[in-house]
Amino acid sequence: MDRNSQTSAVNAQRWPTPRARPLALACLLAAAPLTLCAQDDAPRELDQPVMARMLRSGDAKTPSLLLTKSGPQPLDTHEAILDLRITYTVSNIWNPQHNRFDKVKLRSYQSPGTDPSVPFVAPTIVTSPGETVRVRLDNALPPEQCGSSGINVPHCFNSTNLHSHGLWVSPTGNSDNVLLTLRPGVKFEYEYNLPADHPAGTFWYHPHLHGSTALQVSSGMAGALLVRGNRLPSAHRNGDLDTLLRDPGGTPYPERVLLFQQVAYACRGAPTPTDPLGKIKTDPATGAWVCNPDDVGGLEAYDQFGFTADGKNLWNVSGRYTSINGEVLPTFFGLVAGRAERWRLLHAGVRNTINLQLRAVRAGAASIEGLSGTALDGWVTQNCTGPLLPQFEVAADGLSHAQAIEKGENILQPGYRSDALVVFPQGGRYCVIDGAAPPGGSITNAAEDRQLLGLANVAAGSAPPVNDIRAYLTQNLITSAKYLMPEDIRAKVVADLSDRLRLNAFVPHKDITAGEVTGKQELVFDIDTKAVPLEYKVNGKSYDPNSARDLVLGNIEEWTLTSKVGAHPFHIHVNPFQVVSILNPQGVEVSVTGEPGDSQYANTQGTWKDTLFVKPNYKLFVRTRYERYIGEYVLHCHILDHEDQGMMQNVRMLVPDGKGGGIGNAHH
Repeated sequence: MDRNSQTSAVNAQRWPTPRARPLALACLLAAAPLTLCAQDDAPRELDQPVMARMLRSGDAKTPSLLLTKSGPQPLDTHEAILDLRITYTVSNIWNPQHNRFDKVKLRSYQSPGTDPSVPFVAPTIVTSPGETVRVRLDNALPPEQCGSSGINVPHCFNSTNLHSHGLWVSPTGNSDNVLLTLRPGVKFEYEYNLPADHPAGTFWYHPHLHGSTALQVSSGMAGALLVRGNRLPSAHRNGDLDTLLRDPGGTPYPERVLLFQQVAYACRGAPTPTDPLGKIKTDPATGAWVCNPDDVGGLEAYDQFGFTADGKNLWNVSGRYTSINGEVLPTFFGLVAGRAERWRLLHAGVRNTINLQLRAVRAGAASIEGLSGTALDGWVTQNCTGPLLPQFEVAADGLSHAQAIEKGENILQPGYRSDALVVFPQGGRYCVIDGAAPPGGSITNAAEDRQLLGLANVAAGSAPPVNDIRAYLTQNLITSAKYLMPEDIRAKVVADLSDRLRLNAFVPHKDITAGEVTGKQELVFDIDTKAVPLEYKVNGKSYDPNSARDLVLGNIEEWTLTSKVGAHPFHIHVNPFQVVSILNPQGVEVSVTGEPGDSQYANTQGTWKDTLFVKPNYKLFVRTRYERYIGEYVLHCHILDHEDQGMMQNVRMLVPDGKGGGIGNAHH
């Protein structure tokens, strides 16, 4: 079997062809006859994001030939090509407030094979270490006149670029270069050369042009980027977790990519001289955003992000729902009790925290049809009554843990990824919910409303109920390790798994010890709340494309991350970092046990990440190695409207003498 056929066969195991979609959530829970179910309720089964149709070397459409003495022979250059077009798309988004679809017109990615009925989620890119991924990006958005109010005023909403979030690749040229600007009408080919030692894991891609990032990402312009690995561990090197997460026969665990998005569309009234876009339509009683049946919602201004004049979080006020893979309130099918699955969770939203919880539905639960807001919260409180189902996180931000972390609450901040092993103990219906954010733990520093994200229908299967999920999962992994791991490492892997699900043989980076550290860096997020408009700052300054933090290739440094005002997810491009310590305002270490009512920092000590939530007046210490790549890139807050308004800083990685690095990128 050739390489492309192998890829297709493996993908078929993880992404089955879409089945005819069953009746929707409200119909499944209703006691009324099925004939009474609304037609619009029907098509919301949770499907996987469509797989990107990528041309690889040797495909009939991209023949690659090498001239030899015996004639032309195929040349496997380990390259994959994806065509990605950006344009306006008109489609529908389900609105539970009114039990109907809202018509919307949003910027979106289009690609061969994209499902036109679910356009606001990008196709999933699948690649492997050592492969070159070429993305032929076509900005087909209409021409625009950009404003000139300043670099940190949102602008140029039809201009764009592309970021491969979390990939360890070059930040310069036509690689992961977010300092490029692609105006409407421009076509450009990105080239991501993944090194042969690139970690396997869950990454993602999205636009990253300063000034338009939040608006484009919140329109649904984001997709999963999966790096699959087949490197077995040995006595001399660590391997890919993918090689363990299989049954004893070698079949990979079933996977689910769950891309969480917060599409902040709104419908507007007639334009006026003082408000050219028109005022957002709202419900007079609740303040929630409304769209009439003949309206077309959109996302064209930054008054759809942030807070109201009286300090309320606009996303919470809007009444919009977090979608999963482009669907609102979908139903999960294909689940079987007692079967371990790998859930790849990606927070591709702009600012609001997601607290993913799984609970069994109470027997005899009433229909949720017609419920929203506090009424839907009440339904969750009354009917999602089972104990929290444990999720065993084996990787964060695409990087495998040294030990599986058991979580009842999986708190995801914007930019986070979590690979979790999930086992449903018995058949039935389960709630998939965004639990109430812990006090002080959400980005808004206020508790979010509880919202139902969807329901999971779990078939009973033939096995008896699983009473101890940890023990069950441990035994399954040990059995697989005995069959699949090489002889020289097998006993160690089994011993590690027996010791609280340790995964030492699969961690992609070595720990950074205090003795290796060659320098220190400090980063402080801040918001000047007295300025009009607000000023968003890193180390006392708003973003300046002509200024940068100079770092030197080969150094190993410890960073201190703090925030004076508000909480912010810190993200840095290219090189990930290892969490060393997290101290609360009283100086108490919280990276091991977490805090009462807030579990998000628990068990983070020693983990590797590329995005980390910084709560106000906390001190977070992380260490990082500057490896392989020179050039200019960025660090920023991953509340993307904060980034667009100045909470970003350029980084210049210099050659080892610290005097230069061939940097010449221009932002605009």
